[in-house]
Amino acid sequence: MTERPRRPASLRRRMVLWLLAFTAVVSVLVFAVGIQVHEHAEHAAWRSLLGSELAAIEEHAARDPGYRWQDSDTLRLYRLDSTTDLPGELRGLADGLHDNVHVDGRLSAVMVRRSGRYGRLALVLDIEDFHEMESFAERLALLGGIVLIVVTGLAAWLGVGRLVRPLSVLAEDIAHLRPGVPGQRIEVARGGSSELYVIAQALNDYLERNARFVERERVFITTASHELRTPLAVIGGATELALGNPALPAQARAQMQRVLRTAQDVEQLIQLLLVLAREPARLAALSEPVELDAVIRQVVEDHAHLLGDKQLAVEFEPLQPCTVMAPPGVVRAAIGNLLRNAIESSDSGVVRVGLSAAGVATIDDPGHGMSPEEISAIHARLARGTGDDRSEGIGLELIARLCEHLGWRLVFTARQPQGTRVSLDLGRSRLA
Repeated sequence: MTERPRRPASLRRRMVLWLLAFTAVVSVLVFAVGIQVHEHAEHAAWRSLLGSELAAIEEHAARDPGYRWQDSDTLRLYRLDSTTDLPGELRGLADGLHDNVHVDGRLSAVMVRRSGRYGRLALVLDIEDFHEMESFAERLALLGGIVLIVVTGLAAWLGVGRLVRPLSVLAEDIAHLRPGVPGQRIEVARGGSSELYVIAQALNDYLERNARFVERERVFITTASHELRTPLAVIGGATELALGNPALPAQARAQMQRVLRTAQDVEQLIQLLLVLAREPARLAALSEPVELDAVIRQVVEDHAHLLGDKQLAVEFEPLQPCTVMAPPGVVRAAIGNLLRNAIESSDSGVVRVGLSAAGVATIDDPGHGMSPEEISAIHARLARGTGDDRSEGIGLELIARLCEHLGWRLVFTARQPQGTRVSLDLGRSRLA
């Protein structure tokens, strides 16, 4: 079982996701750069504050030998050369600024400097409260970034939705186009971009050219059909006249009956082609009861000459009696075409033709067979309604169109070890 391909994301979703990703990356970069700048600025501020304070202490001590420093709530001075009441966190600190040092359980910035009078001094600044404010500001900035991303996503979803809505409307209009319906046009919704107008104009031009082409095809089919009816009428009349001769030999009479029957089938097929070209909906109106098993036997007999000198035979599988309500010409043409393809694609062996009581006709050929890829290509070609350059009688494409209008189903499957089975399901036309 082949896995169904995943449906690609919509243009709206892609644009919104890209915009959200861009906003998130920019927000993270701004946040990271902001933290780095803040850390450098904070470091410089502590260095300047504590350095100037130590310089002021040395200046006061130089002017006043009796000067004594008084600790405050946030600033404390320690002599590192003294072992009295010296916090353990300050021991071993090198000269310079040290921030994020825990002194007596409080986050602090420490400036260590050597003084000529007091030896090595450590000025400690309590920054615990400042750090809490800093953390709050960072959380607030992070929350602001998240809010910015969410707001940007909502705005982008609404804005891009309005932007791509004309494109979605255009796609829906294209999806509602139906083959064979004249006068179809594509209109761009209000607010569409200039590119959509270019696409719509190109599609409308194509629809007009296609309509003219279809009309030319219909005129050609009508003209050709009328031109073919005259010689067919002549052939039919001459054949009936010849059959009216009592002295006609039995072998010649059988051949003349075959010619008359073929001419009548071709004339009926021409009528079907005219209906298919003009009003396909009237195709079912030409239906009449058809004994499908009898038609299959007759078609096999009519195509026996295609065997020629091939080491090939046509045998019947069980042909169950089955009557369908369908155009007789379509039934004979469809089965005849499929049988012709089976004979032409086989060189030796047995072509087996069967019919079930449910109205499913099968033709098994002993040919080289088709790979699953080739069978898929045929089904795709029939689904698209496109033919190829091979000679296939009235063509698989036409059979597919007739089956579509009549509700029949045409399926190709590979046989093992070789060969191909063609199934034509006429069950929907079967009479109860």
